[in-house]
Amino acid sequence: MQLSDKYPFLTNYFTQALTVSNRALPQSILFYGNDLDSQYILANEIARLLNCKEDKNDNCECLNCRWINEGTHPAVLTISRADNKPEDDDSKTVISIRQSQMIKEMLVSASEFHRVFIFCDRNDNGEICGLNPMNFQAETANSLLKIIEEPQAGVTFIFLTRYIDDVLPTIVSRSQCFFVPERIINNQYNYSNINGIFTDYFEFERKDVFDISQKLQELTKEIPTETILEEIQNYMLALLKSNPHNINIIEHIKIIEDAKYQAKLNLKPINIFDDICLKIIK
Repeated sequence: MQLSDKYPFLTNYFTQALTVSNRALPQSILFYGNDLDSQYILANEIARLLNCKEDKNDNCECLNCRWINEGTHPAVLTISRADNKPEDDDSKTVISIRQSQMIKEMLVSASEFHRVFIFCDRNDNGEICGLNPMNFQAETANSLLKIIEEPQAGVTFIFLTRYIDDVLPTIVSRSQCFFVPERIINNQYNYSNINGIFTDYFEFERKDVFDISQKLQELTKEIPTETILEEIQNYMLALLKSNPHNINIIEHIKIIEDAKYQAKLNLKPINIFDDICLKIIK
């Protein structure tokens, strides 16, 4: 499945921003959500569009596009605890101060390319993971603030994480944030348990909020809260597939993603469902 099929709103947004004018693109971007692989692909696609010397189409074979597709572009760097470590950097578990110094040193000289720095984590198997306070510590994040706040032309920073709260607020405040919904492998979008309770939620009235919340809470006697939230999100993703430009649905998916995080922290279902119903049912 193409990235544009999974995330038409996001891919269209960035394609339009880069096609009309590079200046329309924020120079610091933060992607968040559980689908780290798609975040990383999106980041590299932005880097490709910024550096493409031809017509920016998906199959472009210009040198810059080939380099980026191969992961060898000299100006598009993944910055993680495992990627692009200076020779004198022996840190193993964090993005280090030495890496931030390396970036600053690189920016002293001019470049014919648009430089893109993609910040993420990578596990021992080489899989892309999200930034968090352990692997992207405050000291390193703070050392980058000036170049993020006052970026040079032709430089873009992209940060990948599961939860916004896992990244230093000063980085978040200097970035434009985009929620990337979790990838659903099963295209059937199962939501059988909530069918008849939460489906057609956009037609509910404000007076229905606590009644709907109560019905969802009653389901927890039979199935886990996380499963109920997953099915609500599946239903919204099915809606989004038919309404790719509906920003409200994208925001609602984000609300459910936040609720799934709350469920992992063992918040009471009554609080979780009251909260999402109050936020979504207008």
